[in-house]
Amino acid sequence: MSDSDVRIVVCVSCRDAGEDNSRPGAAFLDALQARLRARSVDLRVESVECLAVCKRPATIALAAPGKWTYVIGDLSSATVDDVIDSALRFGESENGIVAWKDRPQCFRKGVVSRTPPLT
Repeated sequence: MSDSDVRIVVCVSCRDAGEDNSRPGAAFLDALQARLRARSVDLRVESVECLAVCKRPATIALAAPGKWTYVIGDLSSATVDDVIDSALRFGESENGIVAWKDRPQCFRKGVVSRTPPLT
């Protein structure tokens, strides 16, 4: 499996609790795309309107064919490099399960759910 089989799905609809016009996911998406270009990393990034984790923006899902899917919340532009590293480790894993010791801090603390692969 190549890095391009890994999808980072970013929720762009949640609002910041303190500011109605602030969209943390949209800002995270912009920062993530810029950092992927700067690092020349080939990961697929998609935006979605809702991952139903509105109380923990910014939220992403890591997904790939035949692998468990993770939903991770409480992200910010400060965690962009860690998210990229998490996605790369996720892609390298056999089934999507990344060992705790190999997870960056935002991955350890931010997991909202883990869903088994679809068969």
